[in-house]
Amino acid sequence: MPASAQAQTPFESTTQVSRLVLDPLATPVVWDPATEAAPRMPASAQAPTQTESTTNAQGVQNMSAGSSAKFVLVDESRESASSGGSGSRRGSFLVLGDWGFDEDLHGNVNDTGCQRAIADRMLEKFEELGDVQFIINVGDSFYPQGLKGPDDPQWDTKWRNIYHEKLRSVPWYSVYGNHDYHHDPCACSPDPNDCAQVNWDVNNLTRFYMPGYNWYREHPDLNLEVVGLDLNKFMDGWNMTAKADELNFADCQWTPCKAECIGNMNARAEQAFDLFADRYENSDAKNLLVFSHYPTDYFSSRQDFLRNLSNNSNHDIIFFGGHRHNVDNTTTWGTAPNRNWVVGGGGGWSCDGPSQGFLVGTVGLDDWVETTPVLVDYSVCCPR
Repeated sequence: MPASAQAQTPFESTTQVSRLVLDPLATPVVWDPATEAAPRMPASAQAPTQTESTTNAQGVQNMSAGSSAKFVLVDESRESASSGGSGSRRGSFLVLGDWGFDEDLHGNVNDTGCQRAIADRMLEKFEELGDVQFIINVGDSFYPQGLKGPDDPQWDTKWRNIYHEKLRSVPWYSVYGNHDYHHDPCACSPDPNDCAQVNWDVNNLTRFYMPGYNWYREHPDLNLEVVGLDLNKFMDGWNMTAKADELNFADCQWTPCKAECIGNMNARAEQAFDLFADRYENSDAKNLLVFSHYPTDYFSSRQDFLRNLSNNSNHDIIFFGGHRHNVDNTTTWGTAPNRNWVVGGGGGWSCDGPSQGFLVGTVGLDDWVETTPVLVDYSVCCPR
């Protein structure tokens, strides 16, 4: 395995973490959704009102339209050396999530039109930028129940046949979403080699790059490091009255091994927090791009994690999550002075807000990472 990409399953840290304090039993924020009384958050963020949800026999969460979450995008741009052509920046990347549309089972996205429209815009931006180094994929890549093995035909129908070969000419840095685990063998196994999506070889572009459940990869040329975290234990983290030790991966009920699955997801979450702490302490990169399937507001029971995502004393940190089907930076838990986005508007299941699309990240010569949403016509995704 290349030294620049180290799988962390299980993660064994030999470093004494001095500045990051990880307390899994931290007191959670108490929030009663019935009163719509939002928890106290940093001023940079507004908590979304939890939408009502039900879960059907396939484990698909159906969100009601009654959310009062604010979907207005905050402009985070600043004067940077990343403006202009590729000669004035170090490079670029794209971020996408929740995109693997299924013809037989889906929400209010009715066909592949939304996913294809987003894929077409991604290709346009890829060609326009000319220096995209990788694509971050926050999961739910194969609705509704994931892959059964590494040769599953959904690699073709939901990925290769949708995204142009140019988009697949760079690594897709990936983690598992909740739907990806339903039929995947590694829900029931602690061995990442049993996984349908795990791929240790960054040069093998026939599949995603995912060297384990929790992993990192250094990009010295961009002065950044990418950190992928499996935090599926926190699928029910929208419930801000629950403590971390009360949360389990709800979708284990759709696997053939509920008890083993819950144990595996709990272990992977702890490995994820250990990995993040280690990379925060030991990475030499100016920027950390950290991602999981869930947005920051799902981690209110881990206030320590949220505080550390907000700590810019060692690095500038940008966090990307999905699961909520929108692209915005206002419905999440604020991590100022650092930044975070929800990027779950990939066209695979439903529209939980008006912004469907993906993100573009550009890295300036001054190492500032600019993040810009690229959206498609809402009516293409979810006709009113």
